[in-house]
Amino acid sequence: MDAIKLRLRSDVPVGVCLSGGLDSSAIVSSLIQKFDKKDLNTFSAVYEKGQFGDETEFIKLYERELQNMFYTTPTKDSLLKDMEHFVKIHAEPIPATGPYAQYKVMELAKGNVVVTLDGQGADEMLGGYHYFFGFYFKDLLKQARITKLFQEIYYYLKIHKSLFGVKTFLYFLLPKKLRTQVRVNEKVYINSDFVSKYGKTNSIAGNLYAANSLNEALLNHFEYKLEHLLKWEDRNSMAFSLEARVPFLDHHLVEATLSVDGGEIIKKGMTKHLLRESMRGVLPEKIRLRTDKIGFDTPQDEWFRTPEFQNLVNGILNSTRFKNRNLINVDVAKKQYQQHLNKKINCSKEIWKWIHLELWFREFIDN
Repeated sequence: MDAIKLRLRSDVPVGVCLSGGLDSSAIVSSLIQKFDKKDLNTFSAVYEKGQFGDETEFIKLYERELQNMFYTTPTKDSLLKDMEHFVKIHAEPIPATGPYAQYKVMELAKGNVVVTLDGQGADEMLGGYHYFFGFYFKDLLKQARITKLFQEIYYYLKIHKSLFGVKTFLYFLLPKKLRTQVRVNEKVYINSDFVSKYGKTNSIAGNLYAANSLNEALLNHFEYKLEHLLKWEDRNSMAFSLEARVPFLDHHLVEATLSVDGGEIIKKGMTKHLLRESMRGVLPEKIRLRTDKIGFDTPQDEWFRTPEFQNLVNGILNSTRFKNRNLINVDVAKKQYQQHLNKKINCSKEIWKWIHLELWFREFIDN
């Protein structure tokens, strides 16, 4: 609560970017219950029911308590319209459209508040990403806590009905060279010459995924991942003359959290155990006990199948400039895009990388 209280100091209006997830909701619930902020402004990205990224059912749990809730709905048309500005303000390739949803939320907040709070950093300090289970399982194996390991795997499978955590566990046990090769094999569209030149210096497979304990993994995420997220948030907020504040990254809170045993971060198949327990009776139970994770995201898979995006994507894939970069295997990319259009696969994450990388080159390198 001290971290939130400190970040309420302002001579201008303060609001919260509310995604509907555990972290931003924890901030909103704390402001309502502990600081009596019933006049709080919240800003959210929502979509049609059933679309990926729509968190309306969780966001609207606050409708009875808050009067100033604002919503924006990013669309394929708005993305196409905003693309040039979005590429310019970030000035580097962005690997997902999630930051675009945040961009639209910041645009929505402009004119209503000058300062925003959000839950950035909680995933990195509280093991919020799904693959952190793999790190925890590896941690338990390294400590020879075999009984505990099987118990946690059991809880994981029971709750999540998925093998993803077990697969990441096995992946993290691989030597660095094999970890890199597995990632390269997943991204078959990457030009082989590029892989040969830079594959040995892959900081993701080589460093981020090399941790021997959950606590080490959390520290690595501060070093290799969080800095990107904070930069994207800063670029998005400053594009609309807003100041973004992140209570979870209060250094007292970070130091306290990263010093606890991994078993207090992940417990009985649930991430963010510390936060969930501290929010008991504060957060709505429907949010406190969520096992999925979305955050600010978009239904990009649908967008990239529309005629408007087909024109953009095919224009890029068929361009001489894109081919001559020698970064992407154009034939493989074309094949994957056609499979995406036919709904045989969902490679929307890869499609966005091709688009944004090329537009970034044209804006900052070619020009």
